Amino acid sequence: MHYDLIVIGSGGGTKISTPAAKLGKKVAIIEKENYGGTCLNKGCIPSKMLIHPANILAHVRDARKFGITTKNKVNFSELVKRISREIDAESNSIPKSYDSIETLDHYEGHARFINDTTVEVNGKQLSADTIIIATGTVPTVPKIPGLEGTPFMTSKEALRNTKLPKKLIVIGGGYIACELGYAYSQFGSKTHFLVRSGLIGHEDDEVREEFAKAFEKYHRMTYGTKILSVKHRFGMFTVEYEVEGKKHKTKGDGLLVATGVHPNTQKLGLENTSVQITQRGFVAVDDHMKTRAENIYAIGDVVGNYLFRHSVNFEGEYLFGQLYGDEKKAAIAYPPMPHAVFSHPEVAGVGKTEKQLQDGTEYVVGKNSYKASAQGMARMPDYGFVKLLFDKKTKKLLGCHIIGDEASIMIHQAIYAMTYDATLDDLLNIIYIHPALPEVFRNACRKAKAQFDQ
Repeated sequence: MHYDLIVIGSGGGTKISTPAAKLGKKVAIIEKENYGGTCLNKGCIPSKMLIHPANILAHVRDARKFGITTKNKVNFSELVKRISREIDAESNSIPKSYDSIETLDHYEGHARFINDTTVEVNGKQLSADTIIIATGTVPTVPKIPGLEGTPFMTSKEALRNTKLPKKLIVIGGGYIACELGYAYSQFGSKTHFLVRSGLIGHEDDEVREEFAKAFEKYHRMTYGTKILSVKHRFGMFTVEYEVEGKKHKTKGDGLLVATGVHPNTQKLGLENTSVQITQRGFVAVDDHMKTRAENIYAIGDVVGNYLFRHSVNFEGEYLFGQLYGDEKKAAIAYPPMPHAVFSHPEVAGVGKTEKQLQDGTEYVVGKNSYKASAQGMARMPDYGFVKLLFDKKTKKLLGCHIIGDEASIMIHQAIYAMTYDATLDDLLNIIYIHPALPEVFRNACRKAKAQFDQ
């Protein structure tokens, strides 16, 4: 069977497959697992469906400072079952929508390249003028003696697990570890984090420091760990680890391994193609998302430019426009790429960190705490700030880093400002609603202006 387009992966790949088919192109989409990709089935959507009720519990926990007392009861099993039902229903609706498009075929199975123009799935060989790899990433499981064969969880299992551990051991300190470990703790698990270095390592240093200070109040943390072994016996995990040459052990009835992800390229048969892999294992592409094979492209996490669903959406829309739209042929130009950590406290950022600017760039910092605002008086926050980094010459915003309530919402003002080259003066000419939370952002701008006026 020959197609105009084959897309391997039904997550971000749908940004190209469906609109191309609606244009009348003959399209095949291949998915070996649940339709919708990582984000829908085992990533951002189910995790936020789990984290939102955890956030409600966190607010209830902190309600004592307002003179409110209450008792928390959580039916964890029913919560997870409800999330899984909703996710599965959404995933199952996708192939039905494909069936309504006459020129789109979908195949459930593992795709393997035979050559640059042909893939095999379920014993069938499919060829295409254009093939797009959009297979994402999978959790990395470190080679720890004794770990293999035990009922440990990665993010995939943690989002489907219906039995709440009394004590959860978390190996890792990145955003997945902090999001899921936090959620489990709010539902009642005692958590012990075994962290190699610090938490959320890619964030601005001041954000990391503030986050650790807040996070450590509700979680047991051990830093500088080297995991030596894992044992599982009679329903209990024993993790042996080393800190500064001394050996320690910790026990728990749950174990979450969240030590990163790696590109999902195994058994794709890329060795049969001209596609090349980077040193980090990602699919190598140029600035048009093209691989070394003339007709094969790749987008999303498998490329590794950015590991977000919103970034693969952008890449998919760009590539669709280049292949089948009216857009002028041009290299991909990423606007400022934001991110967020949906833990507690919430974190969001866009642009450069202060450390990245310490390469000779002249900059001005504007920083304001949540407490120093009208909403701060109402919310009584124990932590949180907005940190803005401005170019000293142009007054343009170079970076924004937020930790605190609604950080993932607050950051959008900075995203807009950076995308459209707004200056500090532009940001101060806006009328901010009083007493809304964005006044914290405005006050950070005022702090920066005071430095410019010196």
